[in-house]
Amino acid sequence: MPDVSILLAVKVVILAGGLGTRMGDETLVRPKPLIEIGGHPILWHLMNVYAAYGFDEFVLALGYRGDLIKDYFLNFEARNSDLTIDLGSGAVEVLERRHPRWKVHLIDTGLDTQTGGRLLRLRELIGEQRFMLTYGDGLASVDVRALVQAHESRGARATLTAVRPPARFGNIRLAHDGARIEDFTEKPQTDAGWINGGFFVFEPAIFDYIDGDATALEREPLERLAADGGLYAFRHEGFWQPMDTLRERRLLEELWDSGRAPWNVWNDLPSPTA
Repeated sequence: MPDVSILLAVKVVILAGGLGTRMGDETLVRPKPLIEIGGHPILWHLMNVYAAYGFDEFVLALGYRGDLIKDYFLNFEARNSDLTIDLGSGAVEVLERRHPRWKVHLIDTGLDTQTGGRLLRLRELIGEQRFMLTYGDGLASVDVRALVQAHESRGARATLTAVRPPARFGNIRLAHDGARIEDFTEKPQTDAGWINGGFFVFEPAIFDYIDGDATALEREPLERLAADGGLYAFRHEGFWQPMDTLRERRLLEELWDSGRAPWNVWNDLPSPTA
């Protein structure tokens, strides 16, 4: 069994610098990772997924409106704690702290930098260590500790989480008369093929496959890794959902409001340090 202390030392890189143009007016005032699901930014949900498994050091690759993401974390304690404020003196007393023990690195990686370029700019901070990476606009019920263990057992240079893409339309089953609908399922996961779902694990060798700011991680770097035999898949059959459109944002909001959000693993797992 892999050394748990080594697993927990892995940094988590989150790509949080894109423009998010398909989200309409939402991203005119804030970056997509700060769009809220149930009163919390999708970034908060994503970080909680990793932290539930003991991974609590994050490197955020910032770009578009990165200043707002910095402001969010600079004011995190005030947003998430009970306070007493003396308006006369300006004194602030924190009555009860309710915030996680995360270490968060906030790094400007440029406005127009591609995904591979953003990662390359983090090379000095990450160092010569294994790390994880994912996109800041998608949620999943991935067991990220099992993901790292699978990566370790294969001796891979890179592992991506392969997922079933959500279907574009609802699925219906008709009765024998061809008119009455016997069953309707809104936007199920399809059972045809696998796609890149993010939630990567990388060895530092990945940096040698990235040329510069204009390099998209999903193109030449991963294509060359696959050709070299160093890219593996961790197949995830469970929940996975990107937030590329307002419709998908509403879907995630409805799941959270229902109390059955599949990515909310942090309420179901024991403490990773227990």
